[in-house]
Amino acid sequence: MKISQTKDYELVAKLNKHVHVLHADLYPQYFMPYNYKAIKETFKNVFQIPKYTFLLLEDNDEAVGYAWIEMRNYPENVFVKGYRSIYVHQISIAETKQNKGYGSRLMEKIYDIAKSKGIHLVELEYWYDNDAAKEFYEKHNFTNYREFVNKRL
Repeated sequence: MKISQTKDYELVAKLNKHVHVLHADLYPQYFMPYNYKAIKETFKNVFQIPKYTFLLLEDNDEAVGYAWIEMRNYPENVFVKGYRSIYVHQISIAETKQNKGYGSRLMEKIYDIAKSKGIHLVELEYWYDNDAAKEFYEKHNFTNYREFVNKRL
């Protein structure tokens, strides 16, 4: 198993299909159907933004997943103390490769990156009805510290 930083936005756009379809199925009112061409163009632009890092997970030279992370710096102000974190935007593992430890390997790599940069906090969010994500992050000892709620009018 190999995890490396990637600049291959086309491959990430393909690997994004599983997570995007999952979100579109759970929340069709918010998510567009998966469109490889459009997502590829979006990732092409996102890959140019220096604060984002994409990690590619390969097993036997087969790309099986990725993580999209961001180094965040929250400056101190009169209301809050400053801190730094690694924010996980997305993790996507090919459907046929799930529940085999690949996601955990990506998370371990993210923890290692954070530690190497002197960062002691990894943050993320997931959609409320995504039970698989909830179970996965609970297994990794993530805890709630904020709630994001809405009200439909």
